[in-house]
Amino acid sequence: MSRSRSVICTACFFILASAVVLRHGQRTVNAAQQNAPDRPEQVEPFQRRPVNVKRDLLYVAVPGRRHYLQYGGAGVLVFDAGRHFQFVKRITTWDNPAGQEPESMHGIAANPITGLLYISTNFRLAAMDLKTDKIVWEQTYDGDCCDRVAVSPDGKLLYIPTVEGHAWYVADGMTGKQIKKIDSVTVDNPHNTIFSLDGSRVFLSGPTIGVADTKTNTVVETIKFGNSVRPFTINGRGSYVFANVNGLLGFEVADVKSGEVIHRVEVNGFGWSKERTTEHNCPSHGIALSPDEKELWLADSANGYIHVFDATAMPPKQIKSIRTRSNPSWIVFSVDGKFVVPSSGDVIDAATKQVVGGLADEIGRQVESEKMVEVVYVDGKPIRAGDQIGAGQVRAATN
Repeated sequence: MSRSRSVICTACFFILASAVVLRHGQRTVNAAQQNAPDRPEQVEPFQRRPVNVKRDLLYVAVPGRRHYLQYGGAGVLVFDAGRHFQFVKRITTWDNPAGQEPESMHGIAANPITGLLYISTNFRLAAMDLKTDKIVWEQTYDGDCCDRVAVSPDGKLLYIPTVEGHAWYVADGMTGKQIKKIDSVTVDNPHNTIFSLDGSRVFLSGPTIGVADTKTNTVVETIKFGNSVRPFTINGRGSYVFANVNGLLGFEVADVKSGEVIHRVEVNGFGWSKERTTEHNCPSHGIALSPDEKELWLADSANGYIHVFDATAMPPKQIKSIRTRSNPSWIVFSVDGKFVVPSSGDVIDAATKQVVGGLADEIGRQVESEKMVEVVYVDGKPIRAGDQIGAGQVRAATN
């Protein structure tokens, strides 16, 4: 073989070998792109991953309407609030024995300091690691557990209502270990629970509303309303309570300092009857303040509407009514105040007051739940959590 022919053959060999390597490399890149996680921080190939990537996830505990599995099954469903509330994943909670109903969810809360998601049922309180989606501890306390749990802003305390008694358990936010049991006959039949923004007080509802001091973990004030209290919310200063009460399509407003109801507001243009109320037997079961406290949103469980009120006036003035896909019985605002998600699963644009979407699970079922909380992440780390109850976020002015 001549030298020129040898050189040509060698060159051909290297060209063919290079082509094989390139094809193999391209297949590797393609596979990596196909298997890349579905997340907002995904960027074009070969570009540097950005820093300070933000993601908003809405955690929805189901069954969140009694034991009704048709509204999303059982577990914790996660939706991407930054991507039109697309379904992200289902987190398994507990295996349900054959022939038994699943545990209905009674409450949900989250705290970025502890890094935990708390879910309460009528049998237990569980804490789930937000990074791993794994349950890290469970508590049953005296076996009378648990209704709508709440966590303090600093993550140090949990206030946990009993199911049928007249007490709240106070527990450590990181471990769930009981610190105290608050027996309060003045706030019987405990249910909904809200921490003030500064964590100094906890608002506890039964037929009345008690206010607990977190330094002593004792009830220091009781507020009575025109009828038994159902869902309620507070403003950021903790100076007003806005409460649904039995027998009222509307809400009452109480001044915390005086302990007196100062306004009773009825919905205009809508009637109701007991036969038309849903499982809560209450025409208005669900109430929330926008984070900026400019609006109050009210659930109409008898007619299938959300009614919006101007909260810059006192008493608040009705300004809009929004039809929902089923009768709503709870209302949650997104952390940024841009969206409202009632328990019916509708996604409502807060500015336009238009329904812009709806929650659906991985098989397309309509998702409904009264137990929802939003968690904001930056670079995979939880930095902020919303509230399962739409409390106002305007703090007292500082000098």
